[in-house]
Amino acid sequence: MDFPKLPKDFTFGVSAASYQIEGAVRADGRGVSIWDTFTAEPGRIKNGDTGDVACDHYHRYREDVALMKDLGVDAYRFSIAWPRVQPTGSGAANEAGLDFYDRLVDELLAAGITPAATLYHWDLPQALEDAGGWTNRDTAARLAEYAGIVGARLGDRVGMWMPLNEPVVVTMFGYAIGTHAPGKQLGFGALPVAHHQLLGHGLSVQALRATGCTNIGIASNHAPTWAASDSPEDRQAADIFDALVNWTFADPILRGQYPDPLVAAAMPGPVAEDLKVIAEPLDWFGINYYQPALVAAPGSGGSLLPGVELPFDLRTTEGYPKTDFGWSVVPDGLRELLVTFKERYGDALPPIYITESGCSYHDTVGPDGAVHDQARIDYHDKHLRAVIESEVDVRGYFAWSILDNFEWAEGFTERFGLVHVDYSTQVRTPKDSYRWYRDLIKSRQ
Repeated sequence: MDFPKLPKDFTFGVSAASYQIEGAVRADGRGVSIWDTFTAEPGRIKNGDTGDVACDHYHRYREDVALMKDLGVDAYRFSIAWPRVQPTGSGAANEAGLDFYDRLVDELLAAGITPAATLYHWDLPQALEDAGGWTNRDTAARLAEYAGIVGARLGDRVGMWMPLNEPVVVTMFGYAIGTHAPGKQLGFGALPVAHHQLLGHGLSVQALRATGCTNIGIASNHAPTWAASDSPEDRQAADIFDALVNWTFADPILRGQYPDPLVAAAMPGPVAEDLKVIAEPLDWFGINYYQPALVAAPGSGGSLLPGVELPFDLRTTEGYPKTDFGWSVVPDGLRELLVTFKERYGDALPPIYITESGCSYHDTVGPDGAVHDQARIDYHDKHLRAVIESEVDVRGYFAWSILDNFEWAEGFTERFGLVHVDYSTQVRTPKDSYRWYRDLIKSRQ
């Protein structure tokens, strides 16, 4: 088989997130998260699904690590549930919660897999949200306190660290338009959420390093932005989207400034001083990529965000294959994005990891007991080839995700995993894509 040719030291990984797979939401002193609250509200999640059980990874992690060992991955990107470690988001650690991640990390190391830990993958303790959540500057300090606790406990064994996952999604979907927890609809009033997350990230980098942790980055979602037409109105809308969604979350970290004076002016607190903390140097920068963004002038119709007052309309890119989630499959978008990052930041750009990329197809276990998902194989194959074609310094690729799991507002309808999960029985069935990824990894030797 003709596999993408990647360096022998290239990191092949898989990824997942605590609320999406762990379940056990009331076990061992875990506190309530905003996603527990949000999923309990009628109408928020498709089919009324919740992460109360999810993939039951909390109890089945050994089985899941065994699957990863058989897969042959170099690293597993998981997230730590803040409410397990600090049930109310501050104060003393919950030892039983930390013990779980001790066991998980040790299991990974015994399997020869590098633990890659994300500290915040969206499951904010509800008590912090009650105090204002990410609109409250104090939450940034709380994230750093939590980072110090986790770093002190796991820093001797975790090989990669990410304080934040996709701050743009938290800002836009959690606080601006309200389709994710905590379900706020603040519009542009959500911009302080971006700043406080970035400040929390910088403070957490400092806190992790103070405990001796090394190899620290971020997992930040980005997309090449395409104007829907060459009209001045569409190009202007695309420029606004690009600044808000891409560069507001990368420029402060990599340049120590916001991309536009108007954005900077909307941020709270001593912004200039904060930016010095936000720009704490990273060992690498993680990019999560799924699809390009096609942007038109506001009010032009066809928006994916109906009823939301924003200075742009976000549309579906046409002329490309679609996943069963309706997302466009555009491998060259990843190449374009990587080249754009290199051109924008030059020598200030550290090595890159693709910390997430994946696709949802509504797979089923067939009469032969197998899951034939050639479309997912094609997706990962072509995106890895796009990484090679970019000629940018990319050190690794984390497939999203190891398991089918709870896909936020979509509940259990979307399946991104290399391993199929029957949620009624918790039976795991490796898909054809799992075997392809295993063979790809072996081909590197």
